[in-house]
Amino acid sequence: MEFRYLGRSGLQISEITYGNWLTHGSQVENDVATRCVRAALDNGITSFDTADVYANGRAEEVLGAALKGERRESLEIFTKVYWPVGPDPKGKNDTGLSRKHIMEGVDASLRRLGTDYVDLYQAHRFDLFTPLEETMQAFADVVRAGKALYIGVSEWTADQIRRGHALAADLGISLVSNQPQYSALWRIIEDEVVPTCAELGLGQIVFSPVAQGALTGKYRPGEQPPQGSRATDDKGGANMISRWMKDDVLGAVQELRPVAGDLGLTMAQLAVAWVLQNPNVSAAIVGASRPEQVAENAKAAGVRIPADAMTRIDEALGDVVTRDPAMVGRANPRRRPV
Repeated sequence: MEFRYLGRSGLQISEITYGNWLTHGSQVENDVATRCVRAALDNGITSFDTADVYANGRAEEVLGAALKGERRESLEIFTKVYWPVGPDPKGKNDTGLSRKHIMEGVDASLRRLGTDYVDLYQAHRFDLFTPLEETMQAFADVVRAGKALYIGVSEWTADQIRRGHALAADLGISLVSNQPQYSALWRIIEDEVVPTCAELGLGQIVFSPVAQGALTGKYRPGEQPPQGSRATDDKGGANMISRWMKDDVLGAVQELRPVAGDLGLTMAQLAVAWVLQNPNVSAAIVGASRPEQVAENAKAAGVRIPADAMTRIDEALGDVVTRDPAMVGRANPRRRPV
């Protein structure tokens, strides 16, 4: 495993970070997630990302139980706050980045994770309706209370990041990271978010580097998706991958096979290694439906893709790549009550 500094902070994290994301929280899914966490540890992964909203808190509980007994100083645990968690998902103060929600959220996350602190506490989205000053003051108080060491954000625009960074600096805390979606197919952060973060000293902890599985090459144009794959999951997975399930996209992805073959990589390893070529990326988050996938994805650590291969990737994907920077931060359905 290779390690990188998170932005310009002194925190080192594993460049392959395991994402403990549960959808339903069933016992079978919990057991698989636990085995995947153990596989991550076995393959040198020390950084683990989750969120309070995943499986309504159950993902944090599963991660905490799986890491129990491990040396806490050797781990980097990340979680997030924004979405509602608990028995009343429509509660008026159960969503967003108000002081109330952040303070209650961090305490609940620590209980579920079974730890005294998280290494990185992240704003899961930008809150359009809470003053940013209130949000950053609450995060500063979380840090000063020793409940989080660093602060990060997820899916914020370049302007939002700049404003948040300035307030954090005034409050004497470190805003060190952004967690965006990023892959060879989804490059919307490259024009504005990445340059801003590079200037301010934030690192990217990117999710979905294999584009919900589309970059693994298992989906082929003109063919039905394999049974049991995400594209056949009617509980949410199929909707998430739907943007890539087009023949022109799937056909372009198949053109990456010889590139991966020449480098001795699987298609998934190539996809993960590709995001790690960006110098502003501190880590790639990988998920898994079975432990073997964790071991395979971990092999992308330390891979350096030659410049000519990067060019071949760009040529193969061509016009199917999404680059529009205006799409950053659009996934924010929260509305102020009337």
